[in-house]
Amino acid sequence: MLQELPKDPRIYMAAERTFLAWIRTGVALMGFGFILARFGLFLRELAATNAAPPHAASGFSLPVGVALIVVGILVNIVAAVRHHRYVQAIDQGRFRSAFGSLFAYSVAVFLALIGLAIAVYLAGI
Repeated sequence: MLQELPKDPRIYMAAERTFLAWIRTGVALMGFGFILARFGLFLRELAATNAAPPHAASGFSLPVGVALIVVGILVNIVAAVRHHRYVQAIDQGRFRSAFGSLFAYSVAVFLALIGLAIAVYLAGI
């Protein structure tokens, strides 16, 4: 018969810190997406006040900004679901075998691709 081991609260606090870090990441993605989506509007207003020729339409910044906002929302939802599952797995003593890092790698690759797209756009390539 297995004896119930006392649960170390530091494990739960570490899981909570990880959850909050993912929430901050999601909020940052949404904030950056909002700024990027409004960047084209800012350029048009700036061009109008300086009597400069209008800048090209914000055809790039709006969809990329909206995509970042959607990804931020998804990151927050997935973080909440994963945190709930983490706590359950910790309670059952199967945490290490239950979770991988695919989610983190997916977010990192997506952000790298967005960064590359922005860099190419700004370089005018």
